[in-house]
Amino acid sequence: MEKIVRDVGEIQSRLLDHRPVLQGELRYFVKEFEEKRGLREMRVLNNLQNMTVETNELILPKCLKIMQENLYEAWTTLVATNHMIQRIHQRGQKTQQARATPTGS
Repeated sequence: MEKIVRDVGEIQSRLLDHRPVLQGELRYFVKEFEEKRGLREMRVLNNLQNMTVETNELILPKCLKIMQENLYEAWTTLVATNHMIQRIHQRGQKTQQARATPTGS
């Protein structure tokens, strides 16, 4: 009789206690999730590293070159504009002086 009670208890435990099965399934799910997440994060990090390398080696030098060329062009334009403004100012001063001084009559 004792064996029957023990067998019935074991059968009842297997039928109604799902914790061991659920724990196994949960462990498997967590393991799969962490592995996939780890792979996804590695891909993201690799993509970021590639973008950083590309930026440092290709884009940054190109931008620097363009900036220097445009800066020099802007500077030469400003110098030329400054000279033109100075000449216009000098002409204006000469015109004002000519008007201010009476002509010999």
